[in-house]
Amino acid sequence: MPGQTIDAFHRGSFFLVQPARGGHRAGMDALALAAAVPSGFAGRLADLGAGAGAAGLAVASRCPEADIVLVENSPIMAGHARRSLDLPENTRLGGRVMVLEADVALTGKARTAAGLADNSFDFAIMNPPFNAEIDRATPDDLKRQAHVMADGLFEAWLRTAAAIVRPRGGVAIIARPVSLGPILAALAGRFGKAQIVPVHARSDAPAIRAVLRATRGARGELSLMPPLILHEGSGGGFSERAEAINAGQASLFGD
Repeated sequence: MPGQTIDAFHRGSFFLVQPARGGHRAGMDALALAAAVPSGFAGRLADLGAGAGAAGLAVASRCPEADIVLVENSPIMAGHARRSLDLPENTRLGGRVMVLEADVALTGKARTAAGLADNSFDFAIMNPPFNAEIDRATPDDLKRQAHVMADGLFEAWLRTAAAIVRPRGGVAIIARPVSLGPILAALAGRFGKAQIVPVHARSDAPAIRAVLRATRGARGELSLMPPLILHEGSGGGFSERAEAINAGQASLFGD
């Protein structure tokens, strides 16, 4: 269909319908976020702000006993997610994945009425808009919604995660390192025993992303885990560990 592409992920284990221009196109961020979920995960997972569904589908692809709800507020991106589920190549995943159009920032009864009931998930993942307006100036409204952070976003999204995830359930989020302060503040009193994996383009470069995982209601100190280095050597190829994550053959936290 004009205006969209069909792209392979996990080396062809699943496919994604994405906007050809405008909106958000998924890549390594989504796969790194999905890899934060333990390989043996079996339960119900919410992909909050799912876009076309790359991260949630990546969890479904790697974790055969996981059921996924792709939560997306944009009707356009939710439509891409539904078309992804309708692809013949994704038949083996479709029965375990559904799309829910809802605003992640809803609260109380409005959130429940939208389909996000309290204590109804075992895990939540999120790749929220984490760029400042000055960093992502664009005339494309759909792309702006996917990339530009609203005030109080991390507080609102992690409040929702804390409501819908059962006690001792998990949450994982990918963001820029500069956002770790507000993320940790929003986790306080909700999720504990946080672990952070810094993501570096190369070993001698500053981290460009941080993937954080925590447990609802847990106590424990913050742990800084070994980094994920995306590229090694003089070429542009992925490192062995990044390749394994790209292929859906490894978890980010070693479980």
